[in-house]
Amino acid sequence: MSTEYVKPARAAMSKPVEYYVKELRGIRTGRASTALLEYLKVEAYGSPCDLRDLAAVSVPESTQLLVKPFDPTLKNEIAKTIEGADLGLNPMVEGDAIRVSVPAPSADRRAQLAGQVKKMGEEAKVAVRNERRDVLKQIDSDCKDKSNPLSEDQAKRAKSDIEDLTKAKIGEIEELCSNKVTEIEQI
Repeated sequence: MSTEYVKPARAAMSKPVEYYVKELRGIRTGRASTALLEYLKVEAYGSPCDLRDLAAVSVPESTQLLVKPFDPTLKNEIAKTIEGADLGLNPMVEGDAIRVSVPAPSADRRAQLAGQVKKMGEEAKVAVRNERRDVLKQIDSDCKDKSNPLSEDQAKRAKSDIEDLTKAKIGEIEELCSNKVTEIEQI
């Protein structure tokens, strides 16, 4: 009986975790990563488009990114977008490509990035806890509803399963957070 609550809760609680993972890819460490630029919005053809849809991004060296636009006329717009993205990157247009050096962040910047990672982790945990709250409310209302066959024992078991699931998802977020903070501080 508790699986009818756990399955949708697991799916709902996985979304903030997946979003957090995606957000962490965009956090800059000392190493170059294509994820730094892939989701930047570039104004192209009259609407904002993801950079990954407009150009191939590669990592020729550990501290450098190479952006090759599919349409060479967009290279200056892409370079402006990278420069204005507040990532501390300085793109250099070379022929039909854009070379982006990824310098190691300063100690202050690393501390700022670590704080940003932790803040995003807290937001993801809050989202998971909100899902837990909603499911627990649903269990309580189903238990009180006499037309529903949910007994108090089943409700208690379902709540216990939801708590276990919540602890697991929050643990997953904390592990992702600590790994990223370690990665940022290892430079």
